Amino acid sequence: MDKQPDFEALRKQLNELQWPSLYMFKFIVPSDNKKIAQVESLFGDDAEVKRQPSSNGKYTSITAREVMLTIDDVLMVYQQASSIEGIIAL
Repeated sequence: MDKQPDFEALRKQLNELQWPSLYMFKFIVPSDNKKIAQVESLFGDDAEVKRQPSSNGKYTSITAREVMLTIDDVLMVYQQASSIEGIIAL
């Protein structure tokens, strides 16, 4: 898998953490059941996933906490998420 250059700054930040680590992901997606399901499918069964609709209901915030074994595991989630149309990673 090719390393995407836009993940290099994140990789440097993640290098400062101890691994494995409980990592929090936060995404905003349009409030579409298919897109929400795509985001939730990025995480394992033991991940803690919470949804919060925006005040106007147009978007949904998804926060997930999961134990990640390596930096590459974290980056893989972000790379897979980047293929979901309309997603914003925070």
